[in-house]
Amino acid sequence: MYDLIIIGGGPSGASAGRTAGKKGLSTLLLEKENFPRYKPCGGALSSYGLSCLDFKLPESVIERNISKVRVCFKDRFIEGMKESSLASLVSRKVFDNFLLEKARETGIEVHTAEKVMDCFEKEDCVEVRTTDNTYLGRFVLIAEGSGGVLKYKVRSRDKRTEYCLGLVSEIPDEDEAIRSRLPGTIDLHFGVAQGGYGWIFPHSGYYSAGIMGTAQYLKHPKRVMLDFLQENGFSGNFPISSHIIPAGGIKRKTVNSRLLLSGDAAGFVDAFSGEGIAYAIRSGQLAAETVSDLVMYDLKLNRLKVYESGCRQEFGNYLATSLKLEKIMHRFPEISFKLAVNNREILDKYLDEMVINRNYKDYVRWLLLNFCLAEPISKIKSLQMEGADKE
Repeated sequence: MYDLIIIGGGPSGASAGRTAGKKGLSTLLLEKENFPRYKPCGGALSSYGLSCLDFKLPESVIERNISKVRVCFKDRFIEGMKESSLASLVSRKVFDNFLLEKARETGIEVHTAEKVMDCFEKEDCVEVRTTDNTYLGRFVLIAEGSGGVLKYKVRSRDKRTEYCLGLVSEIPDEDEAIRSRLPGTIDLHFGVAQGGYGWIFPHSGYYSAGIMGTAQYLKHPKRVMLDFLQENGFSGNFPISSHIIPAGGIKRKTVNSRLLLSGDAAGFVDAFSGEGIAYAIRSGQLAAETVSDLVMYDLKLNRLKVYESGCRQEFGNYLATSLKLEKIMHRFPEISFKLAVNNREILDKYLDEMVINRNYKDYVRWLLLNFCLAEPISKIKSLQMEGADKE
């Protein structure tokens, strides 16, 4: 009988495992893949994500430090820059494996290449069945990412308006050419897919290029992806991987009597930027801390809801506001971009409030008061007419 069984060895599961091990919980982590393994992702880790770790990432794991962002719409762009790092770029294959090893060093039991087929809540434990064995745990954390189905033991399925489809390709190039094209810079392209954007990130020896858009509106995702690559000078037969990105900020159930959800399985993703690694790490840690308290102090099962309130207090309100910003900016990319071009403060304040200070609520309030509400209706209509004329 384990205190905690963790399903999934990605950033959320590994972070939960490390916390559980340090707390002295009898812990089993089950991962269906052999590590290191490929993971489709842009690989941008925010400063908040880095701050959640209780150790410093070695330089060998960080491929680029980003201090500049270029936002593009059609044939125009604006740039924003900060002296401090806005994000670090990592290879998920390397980064995830490093986190799993940091979890393993706390003494927890880790089984890779062992897939969980099902789990069943019982009165005093959870039974977990895998391809190899059956295990019992007092609590189970489902940290399987967005593609698994075990999360539906806890919550309902998302509607197609509540998640995005992401497509990504890794395009090899010489480091000198990459630094010349994007010197410490990430490219974000709006208007590529409704409810999302396209990106080009400069990694070590390759570009990560991809698109994301709301599933309901992205009818032909591969065609959109191929057009995006060609428009940005990437011609060739590059492998394309796809994945699901849940929209954060939507109220989802994340606990049952003995089951918890974390990371993408819980829907903890920034709806505007698509960032999920940081929330995967932190929610995994919070889940393990909650279980530790229940086991150590023999608390009642309803105390598991402390995990939900902890996530809401730590980042839930932030994610809810990101959903509001997504509805404002992604749904009306042309008007939003023109406002940003004419008011440079919009991008600068976004980088200050969202990336550095992590204060979405103040940013959205400022945006509404200074532009969306204060902007004369005639100005908004003129921007709409101008866009219609060009189309």
